[in-house]
Amino acid sequence: MQPVDSQARASRTALRVALRRATHQLVDSPRVLDDEVAVPIVGDAAASEAAAEAAAERKGWRNRAGRAIRAFMVARSRFAEDALARAVARGTTQYVVLGAGLDTFAYRNPHPAASLRVFEVDHPATQAWKRRRLAAASIPIPASVKFAAVDFERQTLGEGLALAGFDGLAPSFFSWLGVTMYLSDAAIASTLAFVAATPAGGGLALDYSVPRATLGWMGRIAHDALARRVAAAGEPFRTFWSPLDLRNRLTAAGFHGIEDLGADEINARYFAGRADGLRVSGELGRVASAEL
Repeated sequence: MQPVDSQARASRTALRVALRRATHQLVDSPRVLDDEVAVPIVGDAAASEAAAEAAAERKGWRNRAGRAIRAFMVARSRFAEDALARAVARGTTQYVVLGAGLDTFAYRNPHPAASLRVFEVDHPATQAWKRRRLAAASIPIPASVKFAAVDFERQTLGEGLALAGFDGLAPSFFSWLGVTMYLSDAAIASTLAFVAATPAGGGLALDYSVPRATLGWMGRIAHDALARRVAAAGEPFRTFWSPLDLRNRLTAAGFHGIEDLGADEINARYFAGRADGLRVSGELGRVASAEL
């Protein structure tokens, strides 16, 4: 997750996201995202968090909102991994996880190490914290995984990846989850330009927040509550797009095959026919993918 402050503080929102993915493994059935590493990487907190969420969700609307956030968190990871699988079929050999936080794909990668290298990019403080979590849980780091410590606001993505051994001539797929809303426009533009300059066959998956002004009154209430929470954690929202704005920006950068899903489309794809009511609600966040 990005950004964190310059005082070497690991991202707080990264832990919240990881706990929601772990809770999904423990309380939801069927799973949208099967992740055997999600619970171990957060440790003892996972079981207590899952129990607390399950109890809270039985008490009313406020906690159903928390369940909807969990649904979005797992759906966006599944969406990105589905898009990656299509990119691998097109010839992608490198997967770059931007703002990796406690993302676990690299430790359950279904693709042979020789055919898909994984680069985890994050702020140095968050990355060091993650490596401590991996060690504490005795989760081995595969040889196919490379760490690139990058402060997106002060260092270019290319510089950080080059130091980690990234091959700029190989088709590459990038995931950018839970990041864009925290960055400046200049940092986003720089990253998009870098990704767009990589060879054909790769692509990008991301999630993004829509402008407050485009939301209904209930959406604005939810937006304000979430914005206050992340600001209190020291990671305020900074950037928002409408679907048209994002499409225009991706197209101008050279991407094609753009897919953009809101709540209804996400629910139709990943949550249809469920008996437990797990689903995304509202239009605060969307997911999109694009090809090169």
